[in-house]
Amino acid sequence: MRFCSIASGSSGNCIYAGSENTHVLVDAGISGKRIEKGLNELELTGKDLDAILVTHEHSDHIQGLGVLARRYSVPIYMTGGTADAIMRSGAAGKIPDGLIREIREDEPFIIRDLKILPFTIPHDAAQPVGYRIENGTGAVGIATDLGKYTEYITDHLKGLDALLIESNHDVNMLEVGRYPYPLKQRILGDRGHLSNVDAGRMLCELLHDNIKAVFLGHLSKENNYEQLAFETVCSEVTMGDNPYKASDFYIRVAHREQMSEVVQF
Repeated sequence: MRFCSIASGSSGNCIYAGSENTHVLVDAGISGKRIEKGLNELELTGKDLDAILVTHEHSDHIQGLGVLARRYSVPIYMTGGTADAIMRSGAAGKIPDGLIREIREDEPFIIRDLKILPFTIPHDAAQPVGYRIENGTGAVGIATDLGKYTEYITDHLKGLDALLIESNHDVNMLEVGRYPYPLKQRILGDRGHLSNVDAGRMLCELLHDNIKAVFLGHLSKENNYEQLAFETVCSEVTMGDNPYKASDFYIRVAHREQMSEVVQF
């Protein structure tokens, strides 16, 4: 399998996962042009895509969805609640008939040689999900836009080869920042976004001897910065109740404007 972030941040998200035979995106929250550029760096084009998996309907996850769907007739997998929210808002424009495939939480489905398991995440969206994607060579997981992590979520993310998790904000930066109070409360709430500290604590429960890469994603532009997210998460891992140090692992920040390293296994 190959796994990388094409873009990740509060202004747009697009993750690639695939095998030699199958290529999928998790979210298409940046422009179609930027997605094409990222695919080209993987020696792919939009014509090679077998599916787009949507986590939820917020604009930073669907900005380029309609463009790719119309240009390449790519099947789109999402929950019924997410599909309804996107159709009602019109944010993705016209999506050709027959491309939307409705999925349900905890019901795995197959796309060629990939097995995909959606799972519920706590976020202020209609019916949001994270994804576990696997085949015979390995497994990856994507979990962003979650106000908290639970045993249910960590159970779905155990035993992975690579993982992208949210490290959205520094609580102190958020609390003293310029966001209005209701927005701060939304972000800090149980259906908001995961802080750097909580990302580190969650990661402590997911690390194992054979994990090959961890990406920290969906960083806030206003309430975080890359070095702070990285150092906070690494500190939580090293000081946490687990047998590891952060330096034992390949931990990187998934960038807002450029692709991450490509992990292959």
